[in-house]
Amino acid sequence: MKKNLPFLIAEIAQAHSGSIEKAHDYIDAVATTGVQAIKFQTHIAAAESSIHEPFRIKMQTEDKTRFDYWKRMEFSLPQWKELKKHCDKLGLEFMSSPFSNAAVDLLEEVGVKRYKVGSGEVNNFLLLQKIALTKKPLILSSGMSSYEELDKTISFLKAHRVGFSILQCTTSYPTTPENYGLNVIQELKDRYKVPVGYSDHSAKIETGIAAVSLGAEILEFHVKLNNQEIGPDASSSLTIEEASILVKSLGKIIKATYPPVDKNDNSQYLELKNIFEKSLAVNKNLKAGNVLTFNDLEAKKPKGYGINASEFQEVIGKRLRRDKNQWDFLTLDDILF
Repeated sequence: MKKNLPFLIAEIAQAHSGSIEKAHDYIDAVATTGVQAIKFQTHIAAAESSIHEPFRIKMQTEDKTRFDYWKRMEFSLPQWKELKKHCDKLGLEFMSSPFSNAAVDLLEEVGVKRYKVGSGEVNNFLLLQKIALTKKPLILSSGMSSYEELDKTISFLKAHRVGFSILQCTTSYPTTPENYGLNVIQELKDRYKVPVGYSDHSAKIETGIAAVSLGAEILEFHVKLNNQEIGPDASSSLTIEEASILVKSLGKIIKATYPPVDKNDNSQYLELKNIFEKSLAVNKNLKAGNVLTFNDLEAKKPKGYGINASEFQEVIGKRLRRDKNQWDFLTLDDILF
């Protein structure tokens, strides 16, 4: 059985800093990495926020409030359509997380294939209802949710016949190893019986490799153009070069695990087995009629020049038919049975 790469999503979020030109630069860069999808976030400040929303990370920008920041991150419908057109041209699936019902309406006009719901929206049943009405599948990040909360959300999605998958995600920037929660990947698989993936904020190549090795079928990770980027997610992001290394490494991991090595068939190793495996020999000069003991035996390469070393117990207690010199191979013709 051949297995393909997991569904790989390069998360841009607000790395474009509100610049449509930079957003297009990200599409060009991500297209070189080998991922299948690029994901933005669709923010409509008036629909999702207010002047009372606190900053997650206070940045050195001109934004006086978090609302002002989201306003600066907005793109117009024509701009979103151009971004999607650019993605289509380069063979990338365009994705964007909505943070309001108004954003879903916009993305429907842009024409998305599926939705990604961020960790902060798991309990936003109004938004989930809006997405359910599109009859499109969604990917759900589980970052800040307990199982009790997730159970309610999953029940809601099932009741509305929404096709969904779940990502293990730890909502901290950057995530440290003790908080990766890689163990949760299998827990989610066992609990919900749906495709499960991993949303990474560690900025480490090895985290994605580990997640896929543990069964993640979707892998989302933040990217940045280079290490000079200073956006709110920069410390949690892989560079474009690192993302390319990750994708290539995952390809090797997939090849290493699918199809599995068939331990019932070692025919491909016959030549090597003859080189590395061993034949029985005697470790001292022995006379004809000598009764062989364990202490008379040695095993020497290559295989096939004497009795197989694995069969040494068959010769212990047997007499020699002829004299043998030290280090001679021991053959069946040398033994009186």
